[in-house]
Order: sequence, then structure tokens, then C-alpha cells
Amino acid sequence: MQNNSNGATDVAPYRYAAAVEYAGAAYHGWQKQINDTVPCIQTKVECALSRIANHPVEVICAGRTDAGVSACRQIIHFDSSVERPERAWVMGSNTYLPDDIAILWVKQVSMEFHARFSALSRRYRYLIYSSEVKPAILTKGVTWTWKNLDVARMQKASTYLVGEHDFTSYRAVGCQAKNPVRRVEFLKVSQQGALIVIDIKANAFLHHMVRNIAGVLMKIGASEAEVDWSKKVLDARDRREGGVTAPPFGLYFVDVDYPQHIELPSSQIGPYFLSYAD
Repeated sequence: MQNNSNGATDVAPYRYAAAVEYAGAAYHGWQKQINDTVPCIQTKVECALSRIANHPVEVICAGRTDAGVSACRQIIHFDSSVERPERAWVMGSNTYLPDDIAILWVKQVSMEFHARFSALSRRYRYLIYSSEVKPAILTKGVTWTWKNLDVARMQKASTYLVGEHDFTSYRAVGCQAKNPVRRVEFLKVSQQGALIVIDIKANAFLHHMVRNIAGVLMKIGASEAEVDWSKKVLDARDRREGGVTAPPFGLYFVDVDYPQHIELPSSQIGPYFLSYAD
């Protein structure tokens, strides 16, 4: 099947949106690789959907995640030349998916819908387990630090990053985005016992942007840098001023916003084991 400029296939009259949940620890990120021996989430999802469609299916996601990064509500779209009940797509695909990947729902949408280009904003949560002793459960679902982090300092430091800024200092050196300017709608830091949650929503994200922000906030929370260091890093527009990149474990892609006329099923903002919904 040939793709046109809108991401549709010339012989596929049906377009579907879907939500995918996955634990990313065992995978080399979302995007499929040229080397088929490298485990990637996109490959697993496409293979499962292709079994149900009885033809090759290609999917497009709202935001590609790196190796080790998880998702609670990754939105995708795919085209098919066949019409199936939504339940058949979900239950059938999950039969062919490994235990750490699941299709949550599937809905037929307009051919104008695009999981990436129709999106208005994306949202991530970064989970930090702050304790003297490392956790044995969810070892790849949280980032552990033995340091005692001051959440109030982290929250104050985060305010400097809200709004539209040049985030050059907070992106990976190899980031291929042409424009480093992004608009952060909110950035909140909260705590539930030993678990610290960094919750961030923006129109889009640069490569490693959330992990680099988390690294800076963790250093400030550990009182290893002043609260306004987050702003100094931002103003420098130089990645070398940005400190360490936090590990991928504990980073979750949790939500995507679309225009109101695009009615997709809603779900609780994850991960599901957090005690609050939003």
C-alpha cells in the first residue's frame, strides 16, 4: 500500500485511532528500526494489527518515545482496507501482543485525523522514588534516588520553565528538531510518600527534553544547585550548561489533546497506580 501526503493508504478507505499502553523497559523505543532484531513497540503493534486486518498495517503515533520510556495513552492512527468492529480490533490485537503492550481502545475516525499533526499538546509524567533503599518493585517503572529531594524547591524552580521558551539547553545534542522553541502549558511537582511526580504538558517536546528538565530539578531538589539554576540553564541556550540527563525509567507518555471536534475515548491520566487522576 502506498502512503499519500496525509498518511493515508491509497487502497484503505477506513482510518482508525487507537490508544496504546506499554512498559518500555524491554524495548529500544517506539520507532521501528531497520534492524528487525531490535525490539521496538511500533513493530509489535503493527504486526498484531496486521493479523486482524489480514494485510500489512502501518501506524503513526502522537509522540515517539525513547528506549526505556513507557506510555499510558499513546495515541496512534492506522488505515485499513477492511472494516472491523472496534472490539475485534482491541481483543484480537491484544491476543498477538506481548504482556507489556496493550491496545486500550480503537475507534473509526475521519481520514483527516492524524495522530501526530492533529495533536494540540502532549503530556508526560516522570516518577522519582526518593528513598535510602532502592525499590525491588517497579525497578524499571520509576527512577530511584537515595537523595532526599525538596519538592518545594523543585516546584519553585519549575515555574521558570512554564511558557514559550527556547529550550536548546534542555534538548539532546543530537536533537533533529529545526526549532527549539516550545510552549510549556504547565509543569507541576508533587509528592506521594516516597514517590515524586513531575507532571508536564506542552505543545510538543524536544528529544530528551523531559528527562533533561527532570535532571535539573532533581539537582535543585537535592540542594546541589540554587532554585534559579533552572532559569540560568534555560537562558544559556547551551546544552553543556544543562547538567545530566535523567534515566528513561519512570518517564510516561500519559495524554494527548486534540481539537474538540475530534471525539476520542477519555481515560484516567496514568500511571494507574498513582492515587490521583489529574
